[in-house]
Amino acid sequence: MSVSIRHSILHQINTTSEGDVTFSARDQVLAPSQDVENLVSELHRIYNSKQGKGYGFFADDEQGEQEFSRSLTTYLDQDNDFVAFSQTAIRQLQTELMKYNFAEQGYLLLANYTHIASNYLFVALISPKDSLAVDDTLEVSSNQHLELNNLQLAARIDLTMWQAEPDSQRYISFIRGRAGRKVSDFFLDFMGCKEGFNAKEQNKSLMNAVEDYCSAAEFDRSEKEDYREKVFDYCKGQIDSGEEIAIKDLSSKVSSDSEQGLYQFVAQQGYELEDEIPGDSSTLRQLKKFSGTGGGVTVGFEQKHLGERVIVDLVNDKLTIVGIPPNLLDQLKRRLSSDG
Repeated sequence: MSVSIRHSILHQINTTSEGDVTFSARDQVLAPSQDVENLVSELHRIYNSKQGKGYGFFADDEQGEQEFSRSLTTYLDQDNDFVAFSQTAIRQLQTELMKYNFAEQGYLLLANYTHIASNYLFVALISPKDSLAVDDTLEVSSNQHLELNNLQLAARIDLTMWQAEPDSQRYISFIRGRAGRKVSDFFLDFMGCKEGFNAKEQNKSLMNAVEDYCSAAEFDRSEKEDYREKVFDYCKGQIDSGEEIAIKDLSSKVSSDSEQGLYQFVAQQGYELEDEIPGDSSTLRQLKKFSGTGGGVTVGFEQKHLGERVIVDLVNDKLTIVGIPPNLLDQLKRRLSSDG
């Protein structure tokens, strides 16, 4: 389902050779067009595909609401003047960038759009990239395009959730920086966003609940593997479609016993799980696989091989693998034969 854009705008931010931060701001929203719709739709898709996002909320300062959220509230209450709100945002971004020693530059995109039943504000700093092109006369020229696939500084505010649940700590989501949060601190700070809800911890709690439920239900090994597989397939499907994991829906999908399903087990045992959580692929993958790295050794295998092809001796700190993977075996043969 495509997005429905209410307002969108682009501003440019630059860092001069002397280290000064400047910006150029539009005084009108972007006119509706197929290109603009394609841009926002593609950013929506790319953003949904990003794993390991952080979640947070607007943190008040000593004077109450910070400028970004205050200006956003004014825009939403009056349902107009998106330009004024966006110009407040670019000024705030300039102020924050001046506090850091980062040579950030690019285009600040703000887009208010709806998708399915939710109203969103998408905020992203998009980098330009030089490229070569060939025109109709077969002349080569250089131009710039927006580097969308390398999107790193982006956040999305679920305006519907914020207005319905102002005390929630997860109506803002953001992409975590590859090198930790330091590089992207300024981006969160300019919005006045504070990290709150921990999706990874929620996913770990879900995994623990699944394992405890399997034990409490006295599943045999085959039944446990089948149950884990069903849980993983449901969660992966939700992640792939950009939807959250609904614990009650998950329970009904993987269990035929609605009275003693996972949802009831979670409620009875007091797990601190919300009814719906964003999926975290790296955490949920542990439902099917064991993996670890340390001391120059990386090992990974599917759970179904535990006790059969993979034998664990915890007492003597040993792991025995029966049946070496063919590509690894080939490398070992070639190296050992060459070492003579």
